[in-house]
Amino acid sequence: MNSLPLEKSKSSISSRARPYRVMLVDDSSVIRGLMSRWLGADPAIEIVASASNGQVAVNSIEKTDPEIVVLDIEMPIMDGLTALPLILKQNPNIQVLMSSTLTSKNAQISLKAMSLGAADYVPKPTTNREVILSQSYQSEIVEKIKSLAEAKRKLLGIDLYSGNDIEVIQQPVVERKIEVKPIFAKRPQTVKASKIIPKIIAIGSSTGGPQALLNVIASLKNDLNVPVVITQHMPATFTKILAGHLTKACGLDCKEGEDGMRLEPGKVYIAPGEYHMVIENKHGNPCIRLNVDPPENFCRPAVDPLFRSVAAAFGPAALGVILTGMGQDGLRGSKAVAESGGTIIAQDEETSVVWGMPGAVSNAGICHAILPLDEIGSKVKRLLKGANDEVR
Repeated sequence: MNSLPLEKSKSSISSRARPYRVMLVDDSSVIRGLMSRWLGADPAIEIVASASNGQVAVNSIEKTDPEIVVLDIEMPIMDGLTALPLILKQNPNIQVLMSSTLTSKNAQISLKAMSLGAADYVPKPTTNREVILSQSYQSEIVEKIKSLAEAKRKLLGIDLYSGNDIEVIQQPVVERKIEVKPIFAKRPQTVKASKIIPKIIAIGSSTGGPQALLNVIASLKNDLNVPVVITQHMPATFTKILAGHLTKACGLDCKEGEDGMRLEPGKVYIAPGEYHMVIENKHGNPCIRLNVDPPENFCRPAVDPLFRSVAAAFGPAALGVILTGMGQDGLRGSKAVAESGGTIIAQDEETSVVWGMPGAVSNAGICHAILPLDEIGSKVKRLLKGANDEVR
């Protein structure tokens, strides 16, 4: 529960109906200038600070009060990984978006950063020219900035950006305090689980997904007797490293899926970046198929094709789990699982970094349960043991 002085609370709530406040941290002045121009062109975004290294960023947090920090990794004086915990120590409500070129080293560091509290990452083009020309990079970072800021404001009960110019009224200093309480909508309708014990677990995730996956997979490690297939929105370099991180942290055999690979109980398979992963069941032998079909929901890999294939191959023995993420990827696939008699679980809004994907599925009224992240693993274990209890 956040408790703020009345003076600061009133000022913040009024001002934060305005554009989302962003700090850019990158050692390249060219990159900072480019990003300032095209991010600042969006009326929902205000660049409040630009820092050349982590130390400058840390020193200016209190003065500039950003909601989002776009943080480079490799910088002189203080790098991004060192600056991250210092930024969050000053203000735990800041959403940090890591931005780095797509190398194996930086992928490792980005995943480490997310374990330390970064909300998400965005792969940065290698050259300044690519930054200028890459519409996909520009669109992705704008979308992530706005989604992360909106989610955090909603969590804190602070006004979202409205597009209107709202005057900030400074209140006199008083001793009385107020509480900013989380505001959440009424929980959507839920349904009964399948009467068939699951023979496969399919998981979809995006923004905030790596840490959510770690939580769920780790909770299953001693009771996992079915295969787990995962689509996490990530580039190719990241998915292989994510598999390694999950293996090391959970003690399970987690690997990138390969075309033709047969599914085995107790093992975890992650869709490789740039490929859709689907499941094909021939003569009772489910195996992985990879394809480069067009992106779905602007993503490849996407959750929808995986879930559709799982629904077709396993019917009522399919269990789908939708974790934190932007957008609505997984909605159509989850409907296919539900229509085939399977079971869907979604992460709740309070514990999601962004409640886009799980929110879309929850609001469709097809979930058996909508749960805090820490309760999903235990729920899955009960279903694996045949406890298809009533709706929560």
